[in-house]
Amino acid sequence: MSDNQSSQRKIISGTVVSNRMDKTAVVQVQRRFAHPVFKKYVSKRVKYKVHDEKNDLNVGDTVRIIETRPLSKEKRWRLLDILERGPQD
Repeated sequence: MSDNQSSQRKIISGTVVSNRMDKTAVVQVQRRFAHPVFKKYVSKRVKYKVHDEKNDLNVGDTVRIIETRPLSKEKRWRLLDILERGPQD
């Protein structure tokens, strides 16, 4: 794979909200933007299913994920790296 192809993949960061599935975690990404008409800041949240090969993610972890080929019906993201570990219970 050449350099320009890998740079076209989206990379986003978010927080793990579920890790109950095998090799899959749910990451919630929150973004804030100014509404184009009302000029008021709006928060949007989206949840992505992420492939976690080693099952090492815990709820509350902050992670970076990268877009990839479809791995299952709803899973199109891979774990890139763990930015910060969440609180350990």
